[in-house]
Amino acid sequence: MKKIIGLLFVVLFVTTTAFAQKAELKFGHINSTELLDLMPEREVATKQLQDYSQMLQKEMEAMQTEYQTKVSAYLEKQATFSDLVKKSKEAEIQEMQRRVQEFQSTAQQDYQQKQAELIQPIMDKAQAAIEKVGKDNGFIYIFDLGAGAVVYHSALSIDILPLVKKELGIQ
Repeated sequence: MKKIIGLLFVVLFVTTTAFAQKAELKFGHINSTELLDLMPEREVATKQLQDYSQMLQKEMEAMQTEYQTKVSAYLEKQATFSDLVKKSKEAEIQEMQRRVQEFQSTAQQDYQQKQAELIQPIMDKAQAAIEKVGKDNGFIYIFDLGAGAVVYHSALSIDILPLVKKELGIQ
């Protein structure tokens, strides 16, 4: 009986060792923020966002200047206005103030939408490259150090940034 148990133990040990050698567990990591910063598309998108932001800012400044001009003109001449003209001018100023506030709110939403529209394809391309590298190189998990979710990684974990850069054609 002891011989059978001993023999089973040896067979189990040899089988487990052989399986462990065949099934190499590969873990990788990447800093996605660093990858995105290296992608040339990111620079183009950033420039487009800056240009869009400047255009919105100029429009906002023009609206605010027009509003301030109307307020100043009203304050200078309000003593000379009849009650009807005064009410009309005040309503006009209030409407302009509402439009300025509405533009400001809409501009922020527009900017965020434009940002998502320009950045999402870049993020999708990076994700596709990471997934391809993971599949092609037999990784079980790839952890994103840029997302801040991993608090430790061993020296046995492989940095796949060079592989992904090669996949994307980035020097």
